[in-house]
Amino acid sequence: MATRSLLIEIGTEEMPARFATGACEQLKDKVTAWLTANRISYGEAAGYETPRRFAVLITHVNEQQEDVNEELRGPAKKIAVDDNGAWTKAALGFARGKGLNAEDLYLQEVNGVEYVFARKHQAGQSTQQLLPALRELIVAMSFPKNMRWGAHDVKFVRPIRWMVALFGTDIIPFEIAGVHTGNTSRGHRFLGDTVTIERPEDYTSRLAEQYVMVNPEERRARILSQIREMETQKGWSIPTEEGLLDEVVHLVEYPTTLSGGFEEEYLHIPREVLVTSMREHQRYFPVENKDGELLPYFVTVRNGDDKGLETVAKGNEKVLRARLSDARFFYEEDQKMKIDDALKRLETVVFHEELGTIGDKIRRVREAALSIADSIQIPADEKQKIDRAASIAKFDLVSHMVYEFPELQGIMGERYARLLGEDQTVAQAIFEHYLPRFAGDKLPETETGAVLSIADKIDTIAGCFAIGIIPTGSADPYALRRQATGIVQILLDRGVSLTLDTLFSLSLAILEDRKLLKRGKEEVKKDLQDFFTLRLKNLLQERGIRYDLIDAVLAVDTSNVGSIVKRADVLRAIFADETEKGADFKVIVDSFNRVNNLAKKAEATQVNPGLFETDAERQLWNAFADVKAQTQPLLDQADYLAAFHSMAKLHEPINAFFDNVMVMVDDENVKNNRLAMLVAISGFVFGLADFSKIVFA
Repeated sequence: MATRSLLIEIGTEEMPARFATGACEQLKDKVTAWLTANRISYGEAAGYETPRRFAVLITHVNEQQEDVNEELRGPAKKIAVDDNGAWTKAALGFARGKGLNAEDLYLQEVNGVEYVFARKHQAGQSTQQLLPALRELIVAMSFPKNMRWGAHDVKFVRPIRWMVALFGTDIIPFEIAGVHTGNTSRGHRFLGDTVTIERPEDYTSRLAEQYVMVNPEERRARILSQIREMETQKGWSIPTEEGLLDEVVHLVEYPTTLSGGFEEEYLHIPREVLVTSMREHQRYFPVENKDGELLPYFVTVRNGDDKGLETVAKGNEKVLRARLSDARFFYEEDQKMKIDDALKRLETVVFHEELGTIGDKIRRVREAALSIADSIQIPADEKQKIDRAASIAKFDLVSHMVYEFPELQGIMGERYARLLGEDQTVAQAIFEHYLPRFAGDKLPETETGAVLSIADKIDTIAGCFAIGIIPTGSADPYALRRQATGIVQILLDRGVSLTLDTLFSLSLAILEDRKLLKRGKEEVKKDLQDFFTLRLKNLLQERGIRYDLIDAVLAVDTSNVGSIVKRADVLRAIFADETEKGADFKVIVDSFNRVNNLAKKAEATQVNPGLFETDAERQLWNAFADVKAQTQPLLDQADYLAAFHSMAKLHEPINAFFDNVMVMVDDENVKNNRLAMLVAISGFVFGLADFSKIVFA
């Protein structure tokens, strides 16, 4: 059948860079899903976007829907045919409901029973007739933030200014918010002009003539190529941080890089301040020498051509100079600050209206940090550092620099603490207690920083849960998921014996003591356990652990992070090794599960060896005693691989027991004694993992 290409372009006012990719992907997914649902075959689908548009171009779209031939089954013959062999009301109603006539009905046997059947042929419609329905897909698009404009009821990411909708050379007619579709697009706001798109295949080339590169990957490649050329020419090193590069790519339609400079005197400002001023506020790339030292230059990307770049550079230099001048003033003023004065000011800064001020939070975090230090037996001298770090960890929040650049919290705290003569470990912990700040971020290097980070995060999480703030769906305004993941990562990284249950208990006790629990303590604790269990599942999934092995481990422990991960890793290794070798892992697990299944029926738990009647049960009991004595030290040392192999020695005596012994005998004493033995064995073996959760192909 004949095919054409399909092009849909939505032109808008400038979108935020972070919305562009999502808008493009959403449009592509919606249109391709619509084509599939409407039985319209197509070839390749490509998405394009710039700050002022997003589009989808789909090749080889069939000009006709596929026909549908259905065989429909109706009622059974006994109610569809009367005694005279005529169709009953039931049969005729079936036909009418399917848009068919009595002549279309026939009988056919299914599993020995005759039913009424009918074949229905539905011819496919013209694709061109159906395409105007794409309007509803566009109107139904959702964005992180929507807006209305004029007197229109439509909500969209930004006001729609033009739309191109082409099926081959034909315009697909529809209208949204007073804007009608056509074949005219718009070029670069300053360098280009309106442009007619005769065919969808011409889309990228026609817009390129008007200084619009609609493919974001081409814009990225152009930016990187120009930056690398600049590095070669000037002998610079220009770090292209991925987040900044991605944002810049989505801020321009026709990128051209240029460089500028600033006075060397600004280099005495901390590197983090300079880089933040350039990256976060101006979207500039910093410049380094080959040794990684910051140079008084920057690189930026212009949305346009290379004409008048010197003038553009001077304008950017003027803007950055003002930024850096402010930063220098803030930095110099902050150095006059005293920590005690800053802490007093924190007593007036609200953390949360139901949880008090930052000062209140500091006191809770300090108490939690000291309790954690006691739990993991930190030496007295280190505990003093934790005490001091917890007491002053937030003092930089009232500094001029952090007020202007919130992303520098902790970073400036560490620097100012060093300048004010604080212990080096204490100063470092001020920065580290915010770690990890995002996925893939580094973890605290010092024990002081790790303890303080855990204490701060669990206070925030438990405090929010205590007043009913629990993440639901994608809503997590206080980043509780990220902070919980951070706690799990730190506990795993440090390898400490601190359990999540201990953390929950001490944090909730602190909140209860201050009368901040707005919900039942046990209810909050249960919610915390469920919340962290999901984080543990995510962690194990990221390590490549199978879902059933994750379930097997978490069924017996959701509190000791290090133990959970080690046992999951061991199960994965055993499973993979045994599967490759074709060995008897499944046979061993089956024997364990057989014990566990019967143990569930036990009423007594005391084993009396004097009631044993057979050699098989005596041998199993003796074997269990030996294995338990050998295995327990291995479990205590967290050598779970050796522990499993030790437990596996029970496999043969277990099978011999079931081959030779009837458990559920009439004698209640004998039966209960045998069940009690199985309870003891099951309880010990299943302390490693719930083997019943493991799935074998």
